[in-house]
Order: sequence, then structure tokens, then C-alpha cells
Amino acid sequence: MAILAQLVDDVAVSKFELKVGQVTLGRHPDNDIMIDDLSVSGHHAIIEVKESKYLEGTLEIFVVDKNSKNGTFINEKQVDERERLIDGDILRVAWNKFKLIDAVGDNLASTAHVLQ
Repeated sequence: MAILAQLVDDVAVSKFELKVGQVTLGRHPDNDIMIDDLSVSGHHAIIEVKESKYLEGTLEIFVVDKNSKNGTFINEKQVDERERLIDGDILRVAWNKFKLIDAVGDNLASTAHVLQ
């Protein structure tokens, strides 16, 4: 099971379970994860969650920036198009931080690299 934990001062204040499909992030209330912050675009980013074709029981998680004004970052590297998230990565949406916690992916991330 993969979880996206919202961080405030490096403390998890909210947790969102990631399931196969798409999770939307943004300021608008119709997002799956609504972020009440003016620096966040209405429809800021999408998280794509897929079952791995190569490793049974594991998920592949990607982030897509939706042309947001203040950017989407993984470990402080700006997401230009579509980037992969792995266990322990810090996702920043404008100035809001989230940490990916993926217990299954943690064991495999250092040994396997799956091309997008």
C-alpha cells in the first residue's frame, strides 16, 4: 500500500492512500486532494498509479504537472512533464510538501529501474 503523507514542519498531518488510477491535486474543491493555499493552482498536478507490469504486487507512481503557476517538484527537482515517484521521495506542490511512503516499493526501488 502506498501513502502520500502531507508534511507541515516535517510532521505528517494528513495521509492519503494511493490506489490504482489517478489522484488529482489542487486548490479547487473537485480535486481528490484539495490544498487550500493560494500558491497552488486550481488543478495543479496529477498522480498516476499503475500496477507494475514487471513486478507483481508493486505499484508504479508518476507525477504530472498540469502547467501550474508555481510548479511541482520531486526532491526539489522541477517536474517538467511526467516523473516517477519512489518510496521516500518528497513531492512539493507549490510550497506544500508530501512524502511518498511505499513499503513494498521500498524493497525494490534500489534494485530495479523500470523505464517509463
